[in-house]
Amino acid sequence: MTERTESESVTAPAGTDSGGTTRRVPLIAVAALLVLLTNAIVFVLPPLLPAIQAEYQLTSVSSVTWIFTLLTLGGGAGFVLIPRLSDVIGDRDTAVLSGAALTGGALVAAIGDSYAALLVGAVAMGFGTAAQMLPLGFLRRSLGESGLTTAVAVLVVATGIGIVVGMIGGGLIVENLSLRAFLFILAAACAATTVASFLTIEQFRPTTAVAGVGAVGTVWMIAWVGAVLLALSQGVVWGTEALIPLAAGLFGAGAWFWAQRRSSSPVFSAALIKSPFVTATCVAVGLFATVNAAFLVLLSNYAQIDPASLAPEDAYGLGRTALQTGWLMVPFAITFLVGGTVVEKPVAEGRGAAVLITGAVITAVGLALLAVAHDQQWHYLVGAGVIGFGCAMGYAGSFAIVQMAVPESEAGMAAAMAGTAMSVGFALGSAIVTSVLSASTVPIPGTDIAVANRDQYDTGYWAAVGLAALIVVTVAISRTRSGRRTP
Repeated sequence: MTERTESESVTAPAGTDSGGTTRRVPLIAVAALLVLLTNAIVFVLPPLLPAIQAEYQLTSVSSVTWIFTLLTLGGGAGFVLIPRLSDVIGDRDTAVLSGAALTGGALVAAIGDSYAALLVGAVAMGFGTAAQMLPLGFLRRSLGESGLTTAVAVLVVATGIGIVVGMIGGGLIVENLSLRAFLFILAAACAATTVASFLTIEQFRPTTAVAGVGAVGTVWMIAWVGAVLLALSQGVVWGTEALIPLAAGLFGAGAWFWAQRRSSSPVFSAALIKSPFVTATCVAVGLFATVNAAFLVLLSNYAQIDPASLAPEDAYGLGRTALQTGWLMVPFAITFLVGGTVVEKPVAEGRGAAVLITGAVITAVGLALLAVAHDQQWHYLVGAGVIGFGCAMGYAGSFAIVQMAVPESEAGMAAAMAGTAMSVGFALGSAIVTSVLSASTVPIPGTDIAVANRDQYDTGYWAAVGLAALIVVTVAISRTRSGRRTP
């Protein structure tokens, strides 16, 4: 791990020793709560979209998907800004700001009890979900030499739990209470987490001047990230018109990278941007997120199709509810917890590239299994377990590698860089698979609704295998070109 020099040091709060042992348990608990809650919010919405459509009597699928789109756009802005703010204004203040966005978004949606209010709330909650990156900074700064290892472990473990809590918990509450009751419960959970963050997280501040966020570069980055996410999220609905924001976003990204390399106050440090393996690692974490999202979309769609509703020659699906679909993700969560714990030693020994490649290969194997067989419940239970293990290795390895490339005072900046790549990756994976599923459809007799042709799922899984293989290629090329061991 990068050692802290005198110029990079941070002030230690009263009540902690050099190892941060006095407040270790409360800090880890709050970190886990932040990660769990924010991931649950991200994964709670997709299974609830049909219930939201019925609750607010939305007449088109595109209307309801805007809720998830705005959550994604808000998250894109948050991942750029929130982790970086922790380096500048302090860990505790940034955590409280994020919690306020989460709480306010849920309250607006609950009190407003309308489609418009839910759209506004989705933006605010999306912004706040970037708080899942904050433990990479405040645990590293609070717990001394063990901080980075602990932070990565908490991030991976709590993410796995949060995914299942989101997919199962939301459906359970809505089925037994109501959508509005769920939003009030969510607001209460966010408020409690905000209070716990304020009482527990220390307000670390650099003892020396730290470069600001870089206002122009940050706004510019949020703009091009937002344009790309918008195009990816609405591509199926808008068709070729989505190419306009996509082209604008890609052009803006290229110009941004060119300008950042020459800026005196870049959003990310010049050394980090110019580091070949750090860049490749961010690409890898984005691709792991792409594969992860592709798997979730494929599983959710196939599992919730009722074969009895289709013509016999077109019939497929498991006929599961949103809640039952969530249970299929349990093996993913279990192996996700395990996979994230096995990367610490090899990454610390400089074998980060091997970790990422191994994770990608394992993920590809799980996806290939589902490409061959995905018409039985046990197929998903087995495939989810394999994919969860591989993805966990990829996420944990990537975040550790990027963090080890910077001093503690820039932990938030490193988290923002990897987190933004992850956010774009999730949107890309959803867009790719949704386009594949929409390419060939079959009608549901007696309705105007069409669903994906059964064969499209084969194509979707093989496309995801190709994306996992691209991780291997990216890391291998970067490792060969660098000609040295990874951090």
